[in-house]
Amino acid sequence: MTAKILLLALSLATVATAPAAVSLGTDAPVAQPTSTEGPAKGALDAYREGRHSIGVDLAKPLAAKGNADALFLLGFAAETGQGLPASREAALENYKKAADAGHKDASYRRALILLNSKEKEERQQGREALESSARSDAANAGRILGEAWLRGLLSEKPDFNQAADWWNKASEAGDTPSIILLARLYEEAFGPFEKADPKRALELYRKAAGLGDENALIPLGSRLLNGDEKLRNEKEGREWLDKALGKKQFAAYLALGDFEENVKKSDKAALAQYMKGADEKQPDCMLRVAAFHLEGKAVEKSEKTGREWLTKASEAGNPVAALELASRIIKDEKPDLLAAYKFLLSAANAGLPVAQNELGLLYVSGNLGLSDPTAGVAWFTSAAKSGFAAAQNNLGTLFERGMGVPVDFNNAGQLYMLAANQGHAAATTGLARLHAAGQGTDQNLPKAWALASLAIERGDNEAKTLLGDLTSKLDDQQMKAAKKELEALKKPATEQPAAEQPAAEQPAAEQPAAEQPAAEQPAAEQPAAEQPAAEQPAAEQPAAEPATPPSPAPEAPAGEKEQP
Repeated sequence: MTAKILLLALSLATVATAPAAVSLGTDAPVAQPTSTEGPAKGALDAYREGRHSIGVDLAKPLAAKGNADALFLLGFAAETGQGLPASREAALENYKKAADAGHKDASYRRALILLNSKEKEERQQGREALESSARSDAANAGRILGEAWLRGLLSEKPDFNQAADWWNKASEAGDTPSIILLARLYEEAFGPFEKADPKRALELYRKAAGLGDENALIPLGSRLLNGDEKLRNEKEGREWLDKALGKKQFAAYLALGDFEENVKKSDKAALAQYMKGADEKQPDCMLRVAAFHLEGKAVEKSEKTGREWLTKASEAGNPVAALELASRIIKDEKPDLLAAYKFLLSAANAGLPVAQNELGLLYVSGNLGLSDPTAGVAWFTSAAKSGFAAAQNNLGTLFERGMGVPVDFNNAGQLYMLAANQGHAAATTGLARLHAAGQGTDQNLPKAWALASLAIERGDNEAKTLLGDLTSKLDDQQMKAAKKELEALKKPATEQPAAEQPAAEQPAAEQPAAEQPAAEQPAAEQPAAEQPAAEQPAAEQPAAEPATPPSPAPEAPAGEKEQP
C-alpha cells in the first residue's frame, strides 16, 4: 500500500457521520442499567458502579418477587456476562419476565437478541415484539426496526424502503437519531437507494439540528460547505460548524479544512484548519496533516514528519493511519517487521478488511519468522466476511491447497466465486482451474476456457498458460460452446439465468456443508464491492498462480510486490 491509498481515503472520507443510535450487532456495547427510585435502587446502583456480583445478589430476591428493574438487571448480567455467567437463554428469560412486568427497555433488549438469531422464527418473534411496542413507542421501536430491515435481518436482502418507512414513523414521533439515519439513507450512506435525494437529506439534518441533536451539527455544516454544489451555503454551514466547535466537536475542523482544500482550493488555509483539529487530538485531522507532509502540500515534503503524524493519528485511534504506517515500514530498506505488525494488528482489530487481509498474508508468508497458515485463515476469514475480494481469493487459495485448513474444493470454489463476482482476476482463474480439473464441481472444459479468457481480460496473465492448455484440448464443437459461455459471462449479472447467480452472499466456510454449492461461474463484470477507499488493496494485481500444479499461492503482501 502506498500514499496513494491514504490520499484516496482522505478524499472520500465522510465527515463525522452520526452513528446509528441503536446497533443491532451482538458485540455492540449496551448501556448499563440506570439507577431508578424503588426497591431495586440499591442493586442498580451497585451494578452501575461496577460491583456486578453484589448488584446481582441484591437483585435476585427482588426478581423472585417479580420486580421489573431487578429482572432487567439479571437479564443484562446474563447477556453481558458481568455478574453472571453469559447465557443467551437466561438473558431472554429474564428480559421477557421484565417486559411482561412493564419494563420497556427489557422488551427492546430481548428483541435485539432475537433479531440477531440465525433462526428465522426467532427473528420473526423479535419483529413482532417491536411492532407491538411501536404502537405505543414509535420512536425507539421504529428506529430499531428500521435498522433491522436495513441489515436484511427481516428479509432475504436489505430493504431500504422498509427502513425508510420505519425511520419516518420514528422521526414523526420526534426521534432525532432516526431523522439522522433517514438523512444518511437519502444520501446513500448505506448503499445505493432508488429514492436518493441530497436535498431531502439536507432538510433532515437541518431538522435534527434544529431539534437540538448535536450529532447533526457537523454533518449539516459539512454538507452545506462540501456537499452538492446547488445546495451549498457557506454562511449557514460555518454557523453550524461554529456551534459544533462550541460543543467541543473538533471534527468540525475537518469539514472546514475540506472546504478550504476542495472547494476554495487553498492548501495553506486547509492545513491551518486541519492543524487546529490535530492540536485538539482529532484523529482524522491528524491523518490529513500527515498526508500534507507526505505529499508536500503547503509544506516541505517530509517522510519523517508525515510518519510522526501518522503515529499520533494511530495512537489516537485512527485505523487508516495505522494501516498506512505499517505499509510504509514494510517497504523500508530494512523494515522493522515487529513495528509494522503492531500497527497492522491495530488496524485489523479496528475492522479494516485490507489490514486483516495483509495480516493474513504476513502470517502465511512466514515473514514474522514462522509461517502460521491457521492464523492466516482466521484473518482472511474476517476480511472475507466483509466482502473483501482479495481476502476471499486468498482464503479460497488456502482451501484449495489445504494450508491451515483441510483441502476443500467446494469451499474454494464458493470463495473464488464471491471474489470473481467483484471482478477479481486471480479468483476468476481459480474458478477456471477448478472447472478444468473437475474439483468441487463437474469437469467442464468449455466453461474453464471461458473463465480463463475472462481472467486474462481482467488482468491475470498467469491464466494464459491454462488457457493455452485448454485450447489444445477443445474440439471445434467445444470451442463454439466455450465462446458462447464467455459471451454469457460478460452479460450483466441481472441478465444471467438464475442458476448462474451466486448461491450465497457469505464465504462458503461460514455455511453448512449441505448448502455449499460446487464451483460456480462468476457473474461477469459486476462492479467491485462498495468499500471505503482506505480499505482497498494497494495493488489489485492478480496472484502469482502457477499453472502446474494447479494450486496457487496467496497474494503476496503489499510490501513484497511491485506497486503501480
